[in-house]
Amino acid sequence: MSASLLRRGLELLEAPGRGKAPPGLTEGRDGPRAAGAARRRKRAPEPRRNKATVKGRVVKSVIEEYHKKKAVNHLRANLQYMLKGQFVANKAITEQVLAQNRGRKAKDQPPKKMAKKKPEGTVFTEEDFRKFEREYFGRP
Repeated sequence: MSASLLRRGLELLEAPGRGKAPPGLTEGRDGPRAAGAARRRKRAPEPRRNKATVKGRVVKSVIEEYHKKKAVNHLRANLQYMLKGQFVANKAITEQVLAQNRGRKAKDQPPKKMAKKKPEGTVFTEEDFRKFEREYFGRP
């Protein structure tokens, strides 16, 4: 609430006839500016707030701000937490979670597993090879 609204509200609540005279009638002998200057001189010097700052802002210590924003190493606490738990999630569930968090771009996809090639079995037997060797090379 602004000071002017508060002042108007108080004026409305005052008893009739006891209010202040209108501001134009209270001028000093040298005019309105001289009366205002005299009032300003009379007023006791009060500690003034810094007008350059935002209203309600508290000055903070630079050292405290530095300590707040300084990086903290959480490695020890995280290791204790991870080593304490013995619960191991189901592999199917972990795969499902990883699939949900994976992007759709090709670079986000895991490499496709290549199927292991089975050693191809031969159609020919050892006897067939010996027979071919005899016929082709002429060896007995």
